[in-house]
Amino acid sequence: MTYMPNFQRLRVTASVVAAALCLGAGPAQAQTARSNRSGDFIVAVVNTEAVTAVEVAQRVERIAADARRAGGPQPSTEVLRQQVLDTLIDERVQITFARDVGQKVDDAEVDRAVANVAAQNQLTLPQLRERLRAEGMEMARYRSSLRDQLLLERVREREVNSRIRISDADIDKLLDERRARASGDAQLNLAQILVSVPEGADAGVVAQRRSRAEQALARVLGGEDFSQLALEISEDGNRQAGGEIGLRPAQRLPDLFVEGVRDLAVGQVAAQPLRSAAGFHILKLIDRQQDDAFQVTQTRARHILLRLSDRAQTAAVTRRMDELRRQIERGDKKFDDVARDVSEDGSAPGGGDLGWASTGQFVPEFEEAMAKLAPGGISAPVVSRFGVHLIQVLERRSITPDPKELREQARGQLRESKFEQAYGDWAKELRLRAYIEMREPPQ
Repeated sequence: MTYMPNFQRLRVTASVVAAALCLGAGPAQAQTARSNRSGDFIVAVVNTEAVTAVEVAQRVERIAADARRAGGPQPSTEVLRQQVLDTLIDERVQITFARDVGQKVDDAEVDRAVANVAAQNQLTLPQLRERLRAEGMEMARYRSSLRDQLLLERVREREVNSRIRISDADIDKLLDERRARASGDAQLNLAQILVSVPEGADAGVVAQRRSRAEQALARVLGGEDFSQLALEISEDGNRQAGGEIGLRPAQRLPDLFVEGVRDLAVGQVAAQPLRSAAGFHILKLIDRQQDDAFQVTQTRARHILLRLSDRAQTAAVTRRMDELRRQIERGDKKFDDVARDVSEDGSAPGGGDLGWASTGQFVPEFEEAMAKLAPGGISAPVVSRFGVHLIQVLERRSITPDPKELREQARGQLRESKFEQAYGDWAKELRLRAYIEMREPPQ
């Protein structure tokens, strides 16, 4: 399978629920929109785009209502208003950038987004059109708003990923860290010949004991049986067992021993006696048992994705996903059929099948939920930066990828870890370059 990190394989055909109006809102939200519309005014000009007071008020109310339903903490209205205004300004900056660089969204993608908005609000397309008209918005304007949100998501992914640089040194470091962790989990069976050195011995005694150890090592390297020499020479408690210490976790062995045999193959003897407070040790590696540092568990999963452009609508999309999950679990619908019908991802034509994927290929929220599922299991709705997912695990297997695949997996893991910082830097730079004029309410 071609490695595609962080859902870059996913087609950016967004599901935008109630973008730029109060679709699905309760009476209080709709009333807020209506009461504000007559006194609407521009609160900010961003490049050539305007941010209006009604937009800010609508989004503030949606976020506040969502927080109330979730039972979460309620920020003050003024704090929330400033956060929403900042978000809308960032969106305008990024949308104008997307247009300037020639990013496009075709009509078919907008059609799909409109259909999903209707479905998520349990409306037919004609009902959606009437609902929009009641809220003071024509379908053409609404489609334009959806197109902008799709454009925004697409340019974010493209621009941010292009800014992330992963060097070969970064990959080497990550792989070395994985090797080190696996080494720490290893179990070792060592044998030793100990030539003890009395505490407080003078230099002459130390030299004499070193010479005895070196002579014993020379006999081992010359072909004599290690266990027989241990029985003859060693001065530790394991001499009757041929010096064999027994299989133990590396963490329970002296660091001196672990380091001394790190590069040995099973059956080899360390080339030099090792000095400790107890004396001189001749070590032989009898066995090493450890998990393959690069063995990975792969999961074959499929998913359904509904995109979000407005996080205030997370609850509504999650409720729809929950209903779809219940229908699938009851047997009313098949997972792959639902994926083909509604999923907003390039995997939709294949029933949502993502193929075999290793750890680190998907965003953390998705991977965490996927890892908890037994084969055949279906997750609760999972929210990520791509939208809301429903996940089903089909199969699992353990493999050791080839070196090229290992490096690609490490590259994807590093890319994901750097995404949020890269996005923040990109958004900040765009905003600094933009023309932003804040306006006071009319007197």
